[in-house]
Amino acid sequence: MVWGRDAHSNTQTGPMMPTLNRKLSVAPMMDWTDRHCRYFHRRFSKHALLYTEMITAAAVVHGDRDHLLEFHDGEHPVALQLGGSDPKLLAEATRIACDYGYDEVNLNIGCPSNRVQSGSFGAILMEQPDLVADCAAAMIAASNSVEITVKCRIGVDDQIPAEVLPEFLSRVSVAGIRSFSVHARKAWLQGLSPKENRDVPPLDYDLVYAMKALFPSLEICINGGITSVEEVNTHLDAGVDGVMIGRVAYHEPAKILARADTLFFDQGQGTAAEQAVLDMLPYIECQLGKGARLNQITRHMLGAFSGRPGARRWRRVLSEGAHLEGAGPELVLSALEEIRRLAA
Repeated sequence: MVWGRDAHSNTQTGPMMPTLNRKLSVAPMMDWTDRHCRYFHRRFSKHALLYTEMITAAAVVHGDRDHLLEFHDGEHPVALQLGGSDPKLLAEATRIACDYGYDEVNLNIGCPSNRVQSGSFGAILMEQPDLVADCAAAMIAASNSVEITVKCRIGVDDQIPAEVLPEFLSRVSVAGIRSFSVHARKAWLQGLSPKENRDVPPLDYDLVYAMKALFPSLEICINGGITSVEEVNTHLDAGVDGVMIGRVAYHEPAKILARADTLFFDQGQGTAAEQAVLDMLPYIECQLGKGARLNQITRHMLGAFSGRPGARRWRRVLSEGAHLEGAGPELVLSALEEIRRLAA
């Protein structure tokens, strides 16, 4: 196998680099990055790329598509992450996703959960790069010009990442994938839980940097353990094309996202947490009118004021009241008053 700049014969957009700006993105996170979470994150940053939770191709094809795929126009740019290993099923799911207006469709080759392994997709596919390439090619053919990307690990179990990762990137990029987000940890499929797989295997950022040097024509974004603006800048300075943040975006959305547009996209002045909360009120009113419950939305807003005076009181007011019948925007305003009162 030939690695490096001469390995790529088929592309989605010819010799051009991917068109979406992935300098900063928010990772797909199961049970977290649903439509309400993404809409809240968008209040902080107009330009960071937002990913859905992973949704299986089978669920998209056979399930309640509107429930799974509908999103607010205000979420753009937004990417759908699919899980699966059947090229035909992934192609059909991609066609459906493109009809819903997603800006990107991403293939998950990183999730280590037992449920995903039993379905023969997620991180276990690091062991089958040719199958991943077949899946990618099928998705590209079905995508109607919407870009298909891959999120992967550096390896699994006893694989040697420095050997398997370049082989994986080379084989899958030949199928036409131009953009990879690489979680800089191995996934241990036996013996570690999905939670432990986010922390226990050591990070190898240098290997991801090396992949960008080896494959300069690919877009390489780095993911894993990144928690500050300073760390984002360190990775960008090391040469990767983008940085994908995860848990810090959820638990402390203002920490990076509120500064993202100014620092990473040369746009705007950022949005303070107070304004982001106020900007959510019309959305909350609309969603409640469609049958949503307040706690389905505000559970994603609990970290808005993390580290600030009143943050505990903010969380308590929302946690204790948002599930109650009739709870609405006035409860959010009441919680916000606690922040203002303690900041005075």
